[in-house]
Amino acid sequence: MTRTGTTGQSALLAVGLAAMGACLSAVDAAIVRALNGGVHPFVIGFFRAAFGALAVLPLALWRPSLLRSVYPVRQHALRAGLKLVALIAFFAAFAIGPLTDVTAIAFTSPVFVVIGAAFMLGERLGALRILAIAVGFAGALVVAGPAGTGLTWAIGFALSGAIMQAVIQLMLKSMSSGDSTATLVIWNLFLTVPMAALVALPVWTTPTLHEFGLLALQGVLGAICMALMTHAFSLADASIVAPVDFLRLPLIALMAWMLFSETARASTWVGGGLICAAALIASRASGRARKPD
Repeated sequence: MTRTGTTGQSALLAVGLAAMGACLSAVDAAIVRALNGGVHPFVIGFFRAAFGALAVLPLALWRPSLLRSVYPVRQHALRAGLKLVALIAFFAAFAIGPLTDVTAIAFTSPVFVVIGAAFMLGERLGALRILAIAVGFAGALVVAGPAGTGLTWAIGFALSGAIMQAVIQLMLKSMSSGDSTATLVIWNLFLTVPMAALVALPVWTTPTLHEFGLLALQGVLGAICMALMTHAFSLADASIVAPVDFLRLPLIALMAWMLFSETARASTWVGGGLICAAALIASRASGRARKPD
């Protein structure tokens, strides 16, 4: 069922929250690259979850009622596990690949949201959405094609993360109707910590003081970003919120140039532009589907 009751004000607020989340995500990517491969992606995932959990712990202690959920623990655990896999995939991609190329490939997530919405939520896959899928994958091929970086491990990790992120977004659309944003964020972080600890232990190395500071900052920003995006998806359709995330591309390109002397290739901008266009087409298709006959 589509969100027919979404008002213009709610949609505008959702877009604003998603834009702030995109800015924080850009900083997140820069932090991973600043770690310069000194911290394993599994360990980054653990500290991301641990510091995020510490950030929301005071809220959970102040309002224990937020721990009450209408969903079983296994459903929260599934979402937390998928989120951890997506994060680790993106961390690995950002650590070894060009930031703008990885980000452009990560933007295929809304295309997978469209595909998933058709199969998981029963949304009709009309002509515009089929066009969005075709344009989105064409953009991905341009980024990873002969003129781009090629089908590297970084591109593969980014694509895997994008698929997982799409599944998470679809789960959020369902779960946000029963639980508050705070409840979803708290459960996600608290369950992710033990999962991340299990995968981090075999490759554990203690971070330096500088790395520890970056990891702490990343964890707090990650918790804030999760809250922003979770609330945004509770206010409006995924096809409205997801395209706003494309704001990350120019922001990350600017950070990559200023901080790491990386210059985005023409193929990255062309492919990224096609992927952005695909998400906008999907958004327009969703808007038409919500109009009454």
